[in-house]
Amino acid sequence: MEQKALELIEHTLDEVLPRLSSRPAVLAEAMRYAVGSGGKRIRPLICLGAAVAAGGRMEDAAYPAAAIELLHNYTLVHDDLPSMDNDVERRGRPTVWKKFGEANAILAGDALEALAFGVAARSPRNSGRIVSALARAGVGVVAGQVEDIEKTGDVDFIYTHKTADLFVAAAEMGALAAGGDEVSVSALSSFALNLGLAFQYQDDLLDGDSPYDRSKTETLAKNATDAAIAALSGLSGDTKPLKVLATRLLGRKI
Repeated sequence: MEQKALELIEHTLDEVLPRLSSRPAVLAEAMRYAVGSGGKRIRPLICLGAAVAAGGRMEDAAYPAAAIELLHNYTLVHDDLPSMDNDVERRGRPTVWKKFGEANAILAGDALEALAFGVAARSPRNSGRIVSALARAGVGVVAGQVEDIEKTGDVDFIYTHKTADLFVAAAEMGALAAGGDEVSVSALSSFALNLGLAFQYQDDLLDGDSPYDRSKTETLAKNATDAAIAALSGLSGDTKPLKVLATRLLGRKI
């Protein structure tokens, strides 16, 4: 299923992003460069998997999946700016600000964020709730980033909002697009919250910058993954794709 899901994600992103012939050309190029730079598409995969787990089809959640990826990439473009993390490389390529200039990077991020909401609104069902879920995640990510910059030391708050909020929105948006009931939406939200935390703990292990010792971080990642998978029990649709994704993310090396 994952290969089919990735093909649907790429097709939808290509559909909604501005053509390179659009004016101004540098904006279209910067937006496409930001989104098409080799990301893992984890959040849109969660969105499509949630639609299936809620009893629907992947295609039901194509636009919400694209929307969450657009919003995610906007956050990365802005995170890389000199005023934030001052990163000059991402995914083996120059960051957007390094390639297109700082002002164009800010504007490209702004445009990706705005486009995300327009794309989310194209959902075949529950578009209002889907847009609201995306908005909550957008504000949450910013809140987490602020606390991270200010070094408050509240790891739980930062990880929940800076990382897990987008996972939660992805799952809720997928379930809503598929017409899932409230029980399904709640279960998939719990899955995604735990998966987002597990993802961040695993990131810490890979980066070697966990606030905890290695043994505790490994335990936190494993326990959060187990909790995510347990939350999927009882759903009406096929939950295997989400379980496979959760297991793969725990064991990833990059």
